[in-house]
Amino acid sequence: MRGLKLTLGAVALLASSVSAQAFETGARAAYVLDYNSGTVLMAKNADQPLPPASMSKLMTLYMAFEAIDNGILDLDQELPVSEAAQAYGGSTMFLKAGERVKVEDLIRGIIVLSGNDACVVIAEALAGTETRFAQQMTQRAQQLGMTNSTFANSNGWPATNHRMSMRDLGLVATKLIKDYPQYYPMFAQKEFLFDPQESSNRFNRNPLLGLGIGADGLKTGHTQEAGYGLVGSAIQGDRRIIFVLSGMDSTQARARESEAVTNWAFRQFAETTLGTAGQHIAQADVSIGAERTVGLELAEDISLLLPVTPLTPLKTEVVYQGPVKAPIAKGDQIGELIISPEGLPEKRVPLVADSDVASHGFMDRVMAAAMNLASRLSDKAPAPEAS
Repeated sequence: MRGLKLTLGAVALLASSVSAQAFETGARAAYVLDYNSGTVLMAKNADQPLPPASMSKLMTLYMAFEAIDNGILDLDQELPVSEAAQAYGGSTMFLKAGERVKVEDLIRGIIVLSGNDACVVIAEALAGTETRFAQQMTQRAQQLGMTNSTFANSNGWPATNHRMSMRDLGLVATKLIKDYPQYYPMFAQKEFLFDPQESSNRFNRNPLLGLGIGADGLKTGHTQEAGYGLVGSAIQGDRRIIFVLSGMDSTQARARESEAVTNWAFRQFAETTLGTAGQHIAQADVSIGAERTVGLELAEDISLLLPVTPLTPLKTEVVYQGPVKAPIAKGDQIGELIISPEGLPEKRVPLVADSDVASHGFMDRVMAAAMNLASRLSDKAPAPEAS
């Protein structure tokens, strides 16, 4: 594998620099993702399975939306409330055993009011019992790539084997936004009054909604074991970020940290155009061709999410298996341009031939071989003796 390290003077697209000011979070675990590019901006204990508290309700909501999409549930359908659902404490909708509640109200009750009881009603409708639903949650999470998630219930009630990682919570948040955009606006709802007799139980606990920073979701969580956490998302301009924080010690700390990480993600990083398709990058050596080299150009536009603070040069390298054997057709992929921003995932961009290169004819190959042999023999010939 041949490698060419490029410098700022070599290629115009490298007129960029990287290294954002690091965000020192006080959260026990954290994960920050740029939604459009998939770039992970921060990961702290992101793959450690931790008690997720009510943030795990996002998985229950995903399965509810999936059931609606598949025709198993309907938003206007009324579901019965069981004794088991009513028995839950903590955050509830104050549902009463024997009443029937619309699916849409249950979903809004889960999102806005964090209703433990509403989760159980959904779970029993889909699986018969909450225990079976938790097993289905675990299986579905594994299928979706959430490999550090296991569920013991539908709502995040403390249990030894109820765990999610911050990356898994970020993944389910991403999938809710991507797969169910028709339902996602519910996550920005600031209040939902279900029971007029419980008028104080109506406000969304998400501290970012209404701050004017583009926040539109998703779910808070708190238990004594988990601390205070939040799965949040915000959109500014063409960018959306998703973040997960867990293990903070108060609602105030959660609010401060959530706002701070949102501002950091938007202010410290920007989408940057580095090059365009067809831009010349380097030359590759050619074997048994009519030309000794072939130009390498970008096969596609390059746009990367990069830190805005110019501290260190952007590291790049051209790699190809060389010399490249002719014949070569214009557009053939010859190698890759590897871009390695400090602290961020590397980006690999295909490099293609910018022109055709024919192979030598038979006599050309014979002459080339003869010249090569003659050169080798000349190198081995003894030096003449001094007279």
